[in-house]
Amino acid sequence: MIRYALVCDGSHEFEAWFSNSAAFDEQNQRDLVECPQCGSTGVRKAVMSPAVATSRKREATPESKLKAMAAQVKAHIRSNYDYVGGDFAAEARAIHAGDKPERLIYGETSPAEGEALRDEGVPVAPLPDALAPTPPKKAN
Repeated sequence: MIRYALVCDGSHEFEAWFSNSAAFDEQNQRDLVECPQCGSTGVRKAVMSPAVATSRKREATPESKLKAMAAQVKAHIRSNYDYVGGDFAAEARAIHAGDKPERLIYGETSPAEGEALRDEGVPVAPLPDALAPTPPKKAN
């Protein structure tokens, strides 16, 4: 396995693991390597220093632990929730009222609309930007 420091065309820096250098090249050429912050597939390798193995393991920093946790939360939401975009408030109300089947959803709404949903007893909560996944790409 090899870890690359990567940067997208939006200047977001992130890391990713690949089985080998050829795997990165092949996946990147097919636009399968995606920025976790903005979803861009315009990704290139960043300049990085080589990892040198030492006899003792380095502990992860609190910042790296938080970034890893945030990435796991984003991945969980994208895999287990349906993205409903700007229809979030209407979908949440319909699910709460029983007009639509119960399912996990995420999307966008205004702070005022989110407050109105909570006042109506609809169980919703805003996601901090660090935990909110990028919306899925629209099909062409």
